[in-house]
Amino acid sequence: MTPRSDAEFEAERIGSPSRARRIDLRRTLYSFRHAGRGFAWALTSQANLRVHIGAAAVVLIAALLLHFSPIEFVGLTLCFAVVIAAELFNTALEVLIDYAWPEHHPMIGRAKDVAAAAVLTAAVGAAIVGALLFARHLFHLA
Repeated sequence: MTPRSDAEFEAERIGSPSRARRIDLRRTLYSFRHAGRGFAWALTSQANLRVHIGAAAVVLIAALLLHFSPIEFVGLTLCFAVVIAAELFNTALEVLIDYAWPEHHPMIGRAKDVAAAAVLTAAVGAAIVGALLFARHLFHLA
């Protein structure tokens, strides 16, 4: 049976083979809308995400002014994407944990701390890459 409406499609089991085989541009575009809504919510509710995006904008402007090469822009963009994705995963994990276990528990706190450590690791790695790239341009290194 092929679902004819969005409601029938949504009612179909997610892992079903018939659902996986179908390619429907309308539903694919609709999924982008869900992603955009999630990103907008995270952007309005998560201060750290706004800090990461603001830092990325400042770094990109500085890279433009220093005439970074295309491959250097690729490196910076990948670093920004990793940090922002880590922050979004951390946010999703925190929202799920807060919903499922509203009461305080030491192991839940530990899980949140580890997720935050993943974001910190990504941000420190991105900062090191950025420092190396900017040092090359600021100090005229080879």
